[in-house]
Amino acid sequence: MPGFEVFGEEEKKEIMDVLDTGVLFRYEFADQRKGIYKVRTFEENFAKYCGAKYAQAVTSGTAALKVALAALGVGPGDEVITQGFTFVATWEAIFDAGAVPVFTEVDETLNMDPADLEKKITDKTKVIIPVHMLGAMARIKEIKAIADKHGIPVLEDTAQAAGGTLEGKHLGTFGACGTFSFDSVKTMTTGEGGMIITDDEKLQRDMSEYHDHGHDHAVNPGGRGGEGRSFIGFNYRMMELQGAMGIAQLKKLNGMITGQKKNKAALKEAIAKIPGVSFRTILDDKGDTATFIGFFLEDAAKAQKVNEVLAANGAGAIPFGSNTWHFYPKWEHLIAGSTLAKSGWPFQDQGSKRRVIYDKDALPASAALMDRLLVYQVPVKLSYERFVEMSAALQKAAAV
Repeated sequence: MPGFEVFGEEEKKEIMDVLDTGVLFRYEFADQRKGIYKVRTFEENFAKYCGAKYAQAVTSGTAALKVALAALGVGPGDEVITQGFTFVATWEAIFDAGAVPVFTEVDETLNMDPADLEKKITDKTKVIIPVHMLGAMARIKEIKAIADKHGIPVLEDTAQAAGGTLEGKHLGTFGACGTFSFDSVKTMTTGEGGMIITDDEKLQRDMSEYHDHGHDHAVNPGGRGGEGRSFIGFNYRMMELQGAMGIAQLKKLNGMITGQKKNKAALKEAIAKIPGVSFRTILDDKGDTATFIGFFLEDAAKAQKVNEVLAANGAGAIPFGSNTWHFYPKWEHLIAGSTLAKSGWPFQDQGSKRRVIYDKDALPASAALMDRLLVYQVPVKLSYERFVEMSAALQKAAAV
């Protein structure tokens, strides 16, 4: 990963179609655009690829979460459960919706632990957001069963797992809706951009209106601005250049995943030579997008020693136990309740009463896993020279 490794004439052609029309806006300008609607086409193609009825393109994976939460009716007074190992955007979007994030442990899938999820549900729980983290599936069938028992919708954060499946069904299609990111480091990329998929017609309509200032997009004689508006919204519109990129990249997604799987298998064979190593649990190898490979050492001290050798030999792995973007105890702004709002929102209410306090030691099972975890990002293209370098480093690490 990511998709920029395979940029070519296909992306250029789709982009030139847009530049030739001069229309960057996804709506209106029918006479000028000559029938070219790249974002609309990207939505249709992505929905079909995933086996979903509808797809809504937006400006980012973060915006996708925000729009989906809005459509699901999340607001102040609500709680939304997600996992303590995810990108910060997952819980930032929950706060931005006015709700409070509640965090669960992860298990050796590196995704939400269903047993801990059951413990965190309250009468305030409005939505559950499992994350298909680092390209592989959460225990989504178990999570969905728990959610259904309590009558709570599931929003799948599939930002890092586009193209992933479980038992042949695409990730993002198990819950009420699924969100995706196409930023610059994703397997398929539009630079920035995101998507939400759903089979629910009302959810789709609400997401479409909310992401465009509440416009209902009804055809009317007055053109844009003459539509009706049932509720307030915001601007999360994807533009035509991003849609153009998405069309070309989507056609390459299966091929990119195939390349990543091949490279992941080669790396796994080299990693397996380290004594005492074990690998992240993948529920369905066939459905893995292979964007990352995660492996555990016996304890934190061994993981640190191994990674020191790897780094010294040009092949350092990501130690997610100390990563500040993805792991709960390292989110210093969350733990400290830091905000630009003078009122202290979202950590304090209007009466300066603290709404929520986060304890950095609240997820001990996750911390124990993360301290032993090392991860490599898997490229679409892995040169022979780079593989030899990584293999040599892993061989030296095996002697630690």
